[in-house]
Amino acid sequence: MTINNKMNAMTEFVSWFRSVAPYIHAFRDKVFILGFGGEIITDAKFVHFIHDISLLASLGVRLVLVHGARPQIQLRLNESQLETQTVTGMRVTDPASLQCVKEAVGRVHHEIAALLSMGLPNSPMANAAIRVTSGNFVTACPHGIIQGVDLMHTGKVRKINAQAIHSRLEQGDVVLISPLGYSPTGEIFNLTMENVATEVAIALHAEKLIFLLDTADYDSSDTDKSELLPRELTVAESNLLLRNKTPEPTPLLADTIRPWLQSATKACEMGVTRTHLISRHNDGAILQELFTHHGIGTMISQETLQTLRKAKIEDVGGILQLIEPLEAEGILVRRSRELLEIEIDRFTVLEHDGSMLGCAALYPFSEEHAGELACLAIHPNYRDRGYGSHLLKHIEKETMSQNIYTLFVLTTHAAHWFIEHGFNEATTAELPPAKQNLYNYQRRSKVLIKHL
Repeated sequence: MTINNKMNAMTEFVSWFRSVAPYIHAFRDKVFILGFGGEIITDAKFVHFIHDISLLASLGVRLVLVHGARPQIQLRLNESQLETQTVTGMRVTDPASLQCVKEAVGRVHHEIAALLSMGLPNSPMANAAIRVTSGNFVTACPHGIIQGVDLMHTGKVRKINAQAIHSRLEQGDVVLISPLGYSPTGEIFNLTMENVATEVAIALHAEKLIFLLDTADYDSSDTDKSELLPRELTVAESNLLLRNKTPEPTPLLADTIRPWLQSATKACEMGVTRTHLISRHNDGAILQELFTHHGIGTMISQETLQTLRKAKIEDVGGILQLIEPLEAEGILVRRSRELLEIEIDRFTVLEHDGSMLGCAALYPFSEEHAGELACLAIHPNYRDRGYGSHLLKHIEKETMSQNIYTLFVLTTHAAHWFIEHGFNEATTAELPPAKQNLYNYQRRSKVLIKHL
């Protein structure tokens, strides 16, 4: 590696590390529930997944792991030459098959605990010292009789001992929960991982519930794959998909993703802040989803993550970060921090998941029923994604609400963009007189006007 390449690599590393710092601060002491099926345990990448779990724990995230064991259970049933009946997708668990379930689940549980206990030198687990704890946290009840068939030891979650789990998390333990539940009468029930993870997340008022799907190469950022879920969904949008109320319901949603989406949506409806659906096949999937702005999967939230709001005095620093590079290039007129503080009520900011992506200002000229659109800026990492158009539409609505029906802008670089959005070239004579007197002939900005 040449010196220049080495320096570039170090610069990229420093930039990346700074970019993840806000997430590290935000996630500390938050409760995350990770639900994953038995398929991932047999995958060669599972050890990398364990390393990622260790990293999250070291950053102060309070982790509850809920594992499944479907392939291991099926293998044990095959070995015992036992056939089981399914009703509406659920396995009937008779006493003989329950024994196979307990053996398979127990084996998987201990394998995960063993991997989490690794501390080999020169590995990501070195000095990790993760304490893994388990317990009878899940009280279950039988599913009962469905379509005339008694599901016997197939059950569902009745209650989660949230206080006991919180106690372990506060001590810094990683809690590992299996898909088994116990009744007050001493019975054992075979549960689904999705049911357990969802109910645990709800009971703990978790910050996040994360499901690792078994679908191959699931990456919702790949916009060429029309069958995948969108990058972000609100609970309302998710329910529309589940009810097939969209114009073109997708095969993947119906066949493989639907059960996961149902569980994720229920969790958000019941108070979990956000749920994530990501593929287990992507190495480092959890880190990519949690520590990058757009992630690689689908995130479901109670409300939309994108907000437009009036700027507050606390936003001055963020606005300066957006506009200073454009001022340095001569695209925008320089504004001091003092002037921004004075004019902050003129600004609207666009946020996405707490990050400021854009801003714009509106200066009204009431006598002429006109307004100047100024300081429209989008963070360079998020341009060409429609954020500027969204911000402009919002400003136009705000303009008309103030009985202003003519919007004008002065620009030296973005004339074509504004023309594409309905503005027309004009002369300085068409500006309000007060603005004409302030026109800077050295900048020779183009005048563009849009009649609303």
